[in-house]
Amino acid sequence: MSGSLLRLACAATVAAQAVLVPVPAVAAPDPQRSVAQLLTDLQRLYRQTEQATETYNATTEQLERQRAEVARLDGELARARLALQGSRTDAGRLARQQYQSSGGLGPYVRLLLAPDPQHALDEGHVIGELARQRARTVTRLATAEKRKDALARAARRALDTQLALAGRQKRQRDDVRAGLADVERLLAGLTPDQLAAIARLEQQGVAEAQRRLTTAGALPADRPATAQGDRAVRYAMEQVGKPYAWGAAGPDAFDCSGLTSQAWAHAGTPIPRTSQEQWEQLERITLNQLRPGDLVVYFPEATHVALYAGDGRVVQAPRPGEKVTVSPIAGYPILGAVRPGPTGRG
Repeated sequence: MSGSLLRLACAATVAAQAVLVPVPAVAAPDPQRSVAQLLTDLQRLYRQTEQATETYNATTEQLERQRAEVARLDGELARARLALQGSRTDAGRLARQQYQSSGGLGPYVRLLLAPDPQHALDEGHVIGELARQRARTVTRLATAEKRKDALARAARRALDTQLALAGRQKRQRDDVRAGLADVERLLAGLTPDQLAAIARLEQQGVAEAQRRLTTAGALPADRPATAQGDRAVRYAMEQVGKPYAWGAAGPDAFDCSGLTSQAWAHAGTPIPRTSQEQWEQLERITLNQLRPGDLVVYFPEATHVALYAGDGRVVQAPRPGEKVTVSPIAGYPILGAVRPGPTGRG
């Protein structure tokens, strides 16, 4: 991880005043704890918060799709009700005609008594067509009734699902806010010297991890980007300096997967919104196959993602309180890499 925790502490405090719900007070950090222990705690809290953010993002995507499905079903149901109304009108007309003709000779008796055989045949054709028309009317009415009932049930189920997703989204939003509040409480109890020491230790860890990757030959030689990859990188680079905001996908702020998904959307290849979906659905590649525009996914749960920019660097929205930045690829524990494009897993 990289970045100044001193800057983070100030920015996060302002953000907390704007978005965090009140939480119970907790004890300040033990002044005897080591810098390494404090850094470990901060990293754990950031990781938990980002995991909660990506879960929230996934539910938000589901909720948007579900709302579209509810709207689609409502439209189909309205059309089905109009069709049913038309079928009922036809059936009513048929019933009236049959009632009005019931007082005299039936059409088949009239056919038998007709003096003109040719006229009888013509009338028989008409009678047959009327019978078929009546059968079609009854069939349409029964089909329209069934379709309307099926759509009404589907619409009710879809709405129930939408309401359940909305409730889940609210709980997950509260989880994110609680995680940010935990970070704030920890930062608020640290002295400037402790913050500076944590930042130095963090930078040393990133430099060492980057050195190990380079020594092991895990990083790729310079590979040219595809046209789309180049557009994705250029878009991401244009966002450098914009703030991290959980659940955000631009244009003024981003979270990690909001940045990568928007970069590839602007390159002409839409990809899934969350880091977990990007890891699961896109083509997996080895680190030494990376080319600019590919995605690097972090942590065992695939809760963070960045865009490879070349030369062992990524452009990313790192974490709450920081800004979109270019940093070493080894800033977080790497899970693997994926490549957007037509060869993805779907």
